[in-house]
Amino acid sequence: MLGLLKRHEVEVLLKAGHKRTEVVRLTGISPSSVQRIAGEATIAHFNDTAGRRKQRIGRPSIVEGFRKIISDILEKEPDLPSFEILRQVRKAGYSGGKTVLYAVVASLRPIEMATKRNEAFEWIRAVQQGAILRSTLEKELGHVIELDKLLKGIRNGPSPQRKKAMAVLSLERGIKCSLVRSFLHLSRKSLRSYWERYRHGSTIALFAKRMNGPKKSQDDRIRQAVFALLHSPPSVHGINRTTWKMTDLQRILREQGQSISRDLISAIIEDAGFKWRKARVVLTSSDPNYQTKVEMIVKILSELKSDEAFFSVDEFGPFAVKKRGGRKRVAPGEDYTVPQQQKSKGYLIITAALELSRNQVTHFYSDKKNTQEMIKMMDLLRIQYRNCTTIYLSWDAASWHISQDLTLHVKQRNDEALGEGYPVVKTAPLPVGAQFLNVIESVFSGMARAIIHNSDYDSVEAAKDAIYRYYAERNEYFRAHPKRAGHKIWGQERVESEFHESNNCKDPLYCW
Repeated sequence: MLGLLKRHEVEVLLKAGHKRTEVVRLTGISPSSVQRIAGEATIAHFNDTAGRRKQRIGRPSIVEGFRKIISDILEKEPDLPSFEILRQVRKAGYSGGKTVLYAVVASLRPIEMATKRNEAFEWIRAVQQGAILRSTLEKELGHVIELDKLLKGIRNGPSPQRKKAMAVLSLERGIKCSLVRSFLHLSRKSLRSYWERYRHGSTIALFAKRMNGPKKSQDDRIRQAVFALLHSPPSVHGINRTTWKMTDLQRILREQGQSISRDLISAIIEDAGFKWRKARVVLTSSDPNYQTKVEMIVKILSELKSDEAFFSVDEFGPFAVKKRGGRKRVAPGEDYTVPQQQKSKGYLIITAALELSRNQVTHFYSDKKNTQEMIKMMDLLRIQYRNCTTIYLSWDAASWHISQDLTLHVKQRNDEALGEGYPVVKTAPLPVGAQFLNVIESVFSGMARAIIHNSDYDSVEAAKDAIYRYYAERNEYFRAHPKRAGHKIWGQERVESEFHESNNCKDPLYCW
């Protein structure tokens, strides 16, 4: 707020003929203030307070409009605490601060009452600080039977006990309840409770810790209502949702006569051990002979001889050769995007077999997934592993893996095996719907992460070259470091290349 001296300076400059814009520049005050001062009466003196009141300068005081209400309240109850007056005036519409209101209350409160108030406060403060001699207190409060216990509670007890003892001792001295409540910041209910407990049960009842009643969250009636509702679907209650929201639970419970808060509902549910869980998609097999087939494969692997080989066979694809997305490190400010609409450069299907005891991959490219490709893979493995006596082929239950033509071809080749010096071919099919047990799926996932994710090959041939190099390097590594399946190998693969019932070799997040 501008002082009268500054206002006088503006008046002098304006009378001297300066324009308002010049006055703003010279005085540093706003144009609106200069305009307002130009329309005010001439400054006669420099007493800011008196001058502002006389000329009605500045914002009007909010509390002045409630002076009459405050005066009426004090006439009825001269010793009413200021904070109680503030509460009543706020109900009447007062929106200002409490400091200015307390100042008005102090100016309107009778001097005699103010003196009594100050005397009471000084006595309570002196007792708390131990400034009054014990002999003086005994003369003044000789009628109090448990004076020693009350004084001990005031001086040595914890904070709640000190407040209780001081409240009782003040009332015993004859100090008005309103003054005791004002000094100790107590409500009417609390002060009344302390006094009643002291009168009917002495200091033992006054200082005793009150036992809280049972928590509402432990109320069996409320808990049963919550869980009965929680176990029923929301649709039963006309709510178009598949899961409950807290607001819906609270609303339906209120309609059933249980008016409880959302926090209480949450506490009841958490106390019972309920937690949020996201459904996990799991791969399962519906094959009735699942366990028998798994045990047979485990038995073959456990008894596999050095002149025998066990192959996990499957196809990867078809997948389009185009720019692929994935996770990679990018520089600050660099945007990594992949066009949604792209023209494919071609497509590939990889037919591959993983020999589990040697960790060697045999692969070629196919135009289709059919029985002829499986016959081609079988004949290729018979030639590559001609020094073995038996080779086992394990694949999933796709129709071209279990066709009659394939079965007849296997029988025909086995009839020729002994005479031509080829290994005997035996099949160890996986259970129906158990692609997750096909170990080569793990190798496919490792290959995809290594050379297909984030790729942008110029042609199908370029993609083939990368795939050929990947498997060549992989095979060379395991020829130099021979390890049977069952150990952590080839770090790019998502799980160990091991046949195990708990394995999920197929990447659930990867789809072509």
